[in-house]
Amino acid sequence: MTTKEILHSTEEKLKKAFESVSREFGEIRTGRASPTLVEGLHIDYYGTPTLLKQLASISTSDAHLLVIQPWDVSAIVEIEKAILKSNLGINPSNDGKLIRLSFPQLSKDRRQELAKEIHKMAEVGRISLRTIRRDAKEHLEKLEKDKVVSEDDKFRAIDELQKLVDKYIAKVEELLKNKEKEVIEF
Repeated sequence: MTTKEILHSTEEKLKKAFESVSREFGEIRTGRASPTLVEGLHIDYYGTPTLLKQLASISTSDAHLLVIQPWDVSAIVEIEKAILKSNLGINPSNDGKLIRLSFPQLSKDRRQELAKEIHKMAEVGRISLRTIRRDAKEHLEKLEKDKVVSEDDKFRAIDELQKLVDKYIAKVEELLKNKEKEVIEF
């Protein structure tokens, strides 16, 4: 394996780790209705666990109301059960064709708790990025030890690796800043 291949595979891993953090941030309820809050729910659809976003259209009519319209109306009961089992803390309103989820305003204390929660998520994301960096660095050092690459090439690759990791950590920081602003100010 060459240093370029290691850096390329490391960047793929970094991208996946960042997407994971981004997805987790999307699932945080900020008092604003967002389809990402429910689209990942698994619904028991005729004995098969199926994602809600594959069974229904999910839309927001305003900042506090989420509307779920299943394509198969017979799935509405199962969708309602899944929403009640989830950790959203919202009771669905069902009229036989649509499910409405009304999101109340969050209290100041709850907003502060959510801010702490997203800081923890961001830290977990940064740790996973640094772990990926450590593994790639060990791989690069092994290549040098096995005389596959020169010491200079190893150091160049480590510098590039650090720049990659710094780029993704900056992305996590930007995501954190935006989500925190969304939680505190809404």
